[in-house]
Amino acid sequence: MYSKLPNVGTTIFTVMSNVAKEYNAINLSQGFPDYPISPILIEYVTKAMQDGYNQYAPMLGIPELRSALAEKVKKLYSTDINPETEITITPGGTYAIYTALTTILQEGDEVIVLEPAYDSYIPNIETNGAKAICIPLKYPDYSVDWELVRSAINSKTKAIIINSPHNPTGYVWTKEDMMMLDELTKNTSIYIISDEVYEHITLDGRSHESVLKYPSLFARSFVIFSFGKVFHTTGWKLGYCIAPSEMMKEFRKIHQFLCFTCNTPMQVAIAQFIQHEDEYLGLPKFFEKKRDLFLELIQDLPFTIHQKAQGSYFQLASYERINDMPDKEFAIWLAKEFGVATIPVSAFNHDGKDDKLIRFCFAKKDETLEQACDKLRKLK
Repeated sequence: MYSKLPNVGTTIFTVMSNVAKEYNAINLSQGFPDYPISPILIEYVTKAMQDGYNQYAPMLGIPELRSALAEKVKKLYSTDINPETEITITPGGTYAIYTALTTILQEGDEVIVLEPAYDSYIPNIETNGAKAICIPLKYPDYSVDWELVRSAINSKTKAIIINSPHNPTGYVWTKEDMMMLDELTKNTSIYIISDEVYEHITLDGRSHESVLKYPSLFARSFVIFSFGKVFHTTGWKLGYCIAPSEMMKEFRKIHQFLCFTCNTPMQVAIAQFIQHEDEYLGLPKFFEKKRDLFLELIQDLPFTIHQKAQGSYFQLASYERINDMPDKEFAIWLAKEFGVATIPVSAFNHDGKDDKLIRFCFAKKDETLEQACDKLRKLK
């Protein structure tokens, strides 16, 4: 059978979660919390189901949720968004990224991808007959090499995918980054796909430089968000896309034939829960504590931390002082011999570039992090 993705196998997240099950390892690989979500949110979704909100929602998403999101954007980013024409609720952020790319790409187009990169980007591009132009981020802090980006832009460049806070490295874009992106794409027909699913998880006082803060950038951007990351509900697979009305009109043409609509009672619940601002504004301090606990727990282990995570809920660690295995082999060895599952960072590079790094997820209960690090003490 003809394959649109002949070089793609099973995603590394599934592979390492299966490894965790096989060896009964503590799963610090896939990015999902193991602590409970807010009981208030559970109460809201239960009531929504009991009140009969169990049939199709409007294709765009329920009006109450879109209006609440427009208010949130105005408050956070001082940008006016029309909830009727510029916001669409989607079944997760990954779906929204695929739909945005499918909206704009034609065969032969090029999309600039900054690596390491979330592993869905390149398959999404290639499925649409386009080509990913991969630009390496600067090791070890993973900041953007803007001269490399500039040199990659040509007449075939249809889009640039950006991601901040960044998965897997934890780098958070600065105002200077945003200004450079604006300078390079101004007066061009290049679209921006801005993956902002970790928007509220910026650490050590950093601010999230959303594309929505920059009118000239937003004018050519699809901006992607995730309720799963914000409210610890990754299994609900709910997110949203914001884009200028003409771009969103085309996005919705694709969306209506991919899924048409999303889970109704969860939308009703989130529309109410989003009014509890402390639930997302408190995330920086919440995750700072978890990151700092994790780093304290591993400080005397033979890992090297080149940079503390600036955002997201992932911490990279080098194992160069432990052995010289390829990172995927090391991750499997660590799960099998020490009972802790991680993600090898080479999986985020199209060519498998291996910097001897693994990614830990610290969005876990404190006792989970403590138990995992107790197991890793054998490395000493």
